[in-house]
Amino acid sequence: MADRSRDWMDQAEGDLQHARSDLDAGFYEWACFSAQQAAEKAAKAVFQSLGAEAWGHAVADLLTELGHRQAIPEALLDGALELDKAYIPARYPNAHPSGSPRTRYTKTEAARLIGHADEIIRFCADLLSRPR
Repeated sequence: MADRSRDWMDQAEGDLQHARSDLDAGFYEWACFSAQQAAEKAAKAVFQSLGAEAWGHAVADLLTELGHRQAIPEALLDGALELDKAYIPARYPNAHPSGSPRTRYTKTEAARLIGHADEIIRFCADLLSRPR
């Protein structure tokens, strides 16, 4: 399998940039979802660099699995759990008892999730920069 870790990390960084753009534009639900996507792709970049295929979309599960090879700070796992809560509900109205996702996410929440994604991306980028 070819190492596509740089491609995964490039897309993670692009997704984080997209999340920031959505935050600035007031699309808080999309900012939350894009932040989750950014963190997921950064974690998958690390698996790619290890020659492993990572499946699934839960950032917390990906980091937990990575934890079998590398110590993962608890704060990153906590942030990943929060990010994962935006994976489906940020996109689908039937994930909430009423109202669309547009009405369920706040600027403060979006900024917090972007911060979590940024920390996870920086952590993963550090792992990728280490010699193998």
